[in-house]
Amino acid sequence: MITCREITCREFIEFLSAYLAGELSPASQAEFDFHLSDCPDCALYLQSYEDTIRLGKEALTDLDAPVPAEVPAELVQGILATWRREHRTPP
Repeated sequence: MITCREITCREFIEFLSAYLAGELSPASQAEFDFHLSDCPDCALYLQSYEDTIRLGKEALTDLDAPVPAEVPAELVQGILATWRREHRTPP
């Protein structure tokens, strides 16, 4: 039997990458899941984090594909501006 202690939202964020990689111990996984079931803010954060990863992967599958409508134009412009600053040429 695994006993759960309450973790904070900050600890939840610290566990996030290990959680997504399936690298948490059974005890940590139980703590993470318990917090997730009890904290709507962290559940929403996890969903947006997973959406970001999914959209990032989708963006790299076809470089000539149009940007999905759900991606904010400000985000696209920010990415392009950063790319231009770092590479000094347009993508």
